[in-house]
Amino acid sequence: MQYSYEDVISYIEDEDVKFVRLAFRDAYGVQKNLSILSSEISKAFKEGIPVSAKEIAGFFDCPYASLYLKPDPDTMAILPWRPDSGKVLRMFCDMYTPDGEVYISDTRAILIDAVNEAASQGIEFRFGNETEFYLFNREEDGTPTRIPYDNAGYMDIAPLDKCENVRREICLTIERMGLRPERSHHERGPGQNEIDFHYGKPLKAADQMTTFKMVVNTLADRYGLIADFSPMPLKGKPGNGYHINIYAVDKDGNDVVTYVAAGIIDKIREITIFLNPSEDSYSRLGNNTAPDKVNWSSEGEAELIYIETCNGRTKVELRSPDASCNPYLVYALLIKAGLEGINNKLSLPEEKSESALLLPSSIKEASKLALESDFVNSIVPKGIIDEYTLG
Repeated sequence: MQYSYEDVISYIEDEDVKFVRLAFRDAYGVQKNLSILSSEISKAFKEGIPVSAKEIAGFFDCPYASLYLKPDPDTMAILPWRPDSGKVLRMFCDMYTPDGEVYISDTRAILIDAVNEAASQGIEFRFGNETEFYLFNREEDGTPTRIPYDNAGYMDIAPLDKCENVRREICLTIERMGLRPERSHHERGPGQNEIDFHYGKPLKAADQMTTFKMVVNTLADRYGLIADFSPMPLKGKPGNGYHINIYAVDKDGNDVVTYVAAGIIDKIREITIFLNPSEDSYSRLGNNTAPDKVNWSSEGEAELIYIETCNGRTKVELRSPDASCNPYLVYALLIKAGLEGINNKLSLPEEKSESALLLPSSIKEASKLALESDFVNSIVPKGIIDEYTLG
């Protein structure tokens, strides 16, 4: 269902909404919030609500003292854990300059631009998220620990799986917020979980990932736990991956996702810093089943890309990213790389090739490759590149 400005106004009036949380993101995709009284919502839509730009990671080179948040009505969702009386409504916002122009370093805008470019070529992309996270105990005073909530293993059930009730509540909560979880289970690590989502249009999928992390962190805290999405929360244990399933068809409905996979393989080393932006990201790559080579397989083992055709439909799963990345920026880069694969009709390399290049093994190497990449510099604004590579 799509919402309009009029729908938002009606909902606020009918449902006793007192506050509206305007959500935006920094260069890393970390959600930021500004709350306004519901009486200010018309101003937010028409004029925007100012925020201090230079306080936001990736915006330090912004030439404006303030940027203006304008909400996207189609992202309207009630925060279910807030009171029923005096409800809190959340909407994602786009960022504008004082002149009313979309701000170039807003990563949501970068994704919208990539989606529009694909549409102009008759290509439709969809993404599905598979995200892993750990649940850890807290001390009695609330201090976080590294003690897993349970010691269960892959797809174990209760009573070994103590996380089951938390996952269930997460799924029910995000469903109430308009998201579409597909499945959930205990992962291989102690206290480690995975929740997967159906394919969605790129902007919806990125908004979904941002909402999902907020809900997981909020509900974990309500259970007296702490959620951890970082790449390697526990030394010697499985890391947290953020596997991205990719679907792409042309205007005639023809499956072109194999070309997309070839385009991603061609650009993956140059864009790795954005898929794996933390030091710990490179501790995960090459460990357990996380990939460290630029390769693919139809067997779904430890390769960078898993490609499977089932019931006449090809599935491409990219397995290197982790959830410390910014989904808006990552999806934009994957779309652009995919379009190059489609337009140049790139072929996949040999399956599980012995001569495959390695992914960057450090943040320093990944930064160097991005800085030298014409592809990256044509898509990502300088302020964001500097944030990732010079931080």
